[in-house]
Amino acid sequence: MPLLDKVVIANRGEIALRVLRACKELDIKTVAVHSQADRDLMHVKLADESVCIGPAPSTESYLNIPAIISAAEVTDAVGIHPGYGFLAENADFAEQVEKSGFTFIGPSADVIRLMGDKVSAIEAMKAAGVPTVPGSDGPLDEDSDRTLEVARRIGYPVIIKAAAGGGGRGMRVVQSEAALLNAVFVTQSEAAAAFGSDKVYIEKFLENPRHVEVQVLADSHGNAVHLGDRDCSLQRRHQKVLEEAPAPGIPDDAREEVYAACVNACKEIGYCGAGTFEFLYEDGGFYFIEMNTRVQVEHPVSEMITGIDIVKEQIRVASGMPLSFAQEDVSFQGHAFECRINAEDPRTFMPSPGPVSHFHAPGGNGIRVDSHLYGGYSVPPHYDSLIAKIISYGETREVALARMRQALEELVVEGIRTNADLHRELVRDSAFARGGVSIHYLEKRLNG
Repeated sequence: MPLLDKVVIANRGEIALRVLRACKELDIKTVAVHSQADRDLMHVKLADESVCIGPAPSTESYLNIPAIISAAEVTDAVGIHPGYGFLAENADFAEQVEKSGFTFIGPSADVIRLMGDKVSAIEAMKAAGVPTVPGSDGPLDEDSDRTLEVARRIGYPVIIKAAAGGGGRGMRVVQSEAALLNAVFVTQSEAAAAFGSDKVYIEKFLENPRHVEVQVLADSHGNAVHLGDRDCSLQRRHQKVLEEAPAPGIPDDAREEVYAACVNACKEIGYCGAGTFEFLYEDGGFYFIEMNTRVQVEHPVSEMITGIDIVKEQIRVASGMPLSFAQEDVSFQGHAFECRINAEDPRTFMPSPGPVSHFHAPGGNGIRVDSHLYGGYSVPPHYDSLIAKIISYGETREVALARMRQALEELVVEGIRTNADLHRELVRDSAFARGGVSIHYLEKRLNG
């Protein structure tokens, strides 16, 4: 079965450049779609063709489904890669891409819908044997007595979550029974306004967990594999800041058990493409929170320890090909870190768009830089502030961390403010150096 011969890259920034490079390696022609504010993006300059799909606001460009499909039509493309963010996990987009005769480089619309609704996702994971957080086993109804009983059974504190939520939005922690029913009402109201659905559910609130996720790949021939795990516990406002692979200090038996469950779940739900199972990990237990049905920002750390190109495999399986390797071919070597460099003030975290007067990327053994920056490029104010990812690899965690420290010292971004100084502090933090900090660690450190 032949590879897709021309692909529209329906994204921007570093991930668009990452997809373009994978396509070039596979000898696939590329079409860059861009907003009026993004004419000077590096991947737009490097693509075989480019199409402007609208004004700067993402609602009029990168979220404009008809414009993206039209770009595929006028350029005779056959596939569309959504990257991450924007429309990457939009089931309607995936459906319209396929109905228009193009290949969506990702799972089916039905699977995106299944995993996009937190309640149906948890039900599917339970059925597949994936460990989940004790909870209401479905959405709450109008029966207040049942709601109170569920919370008593789980034990306080509990957390109320919007079924259609994500990105840290639509959730509320409740410490006592007296506050429960009002919190449910408020969360339902917020969920209806933000996500168009007032469906909420309740779970046990884990007080000091880590965020550990499992990378998977699956094809349309019934094959599924895992590429190990990542620790993404350093977060601010539920947004990841620094990631590593593998997650330190997790027992091998717990690892193997959750890997097997994730691979089985892929087969059970008919998954095809790259995906990530996200878990809270506490006291030796994994608890499923959600599945991201797309490539992750932090995918490079898994690539570094396995030697497998996740984006190229995405494109291969979307073309109808089987995975190019089996589970027994996957070996894990060394350790990797990723620092997300954002155009923002390192203290206030306010965005810092504007022209980049000078950019110097670090180098040396084990250093990879995924970035669309170049000297003279101007970071627009309209989009996410991620401008670069610094990835380090070493034979051991200590070597990888030492290389990251040096890489951050070498990094130069002038003309705008970045959070590089925060990363320079974090990679020298003694608790982080020991490994295994919780998802609350960075917030407490920043607020301390």
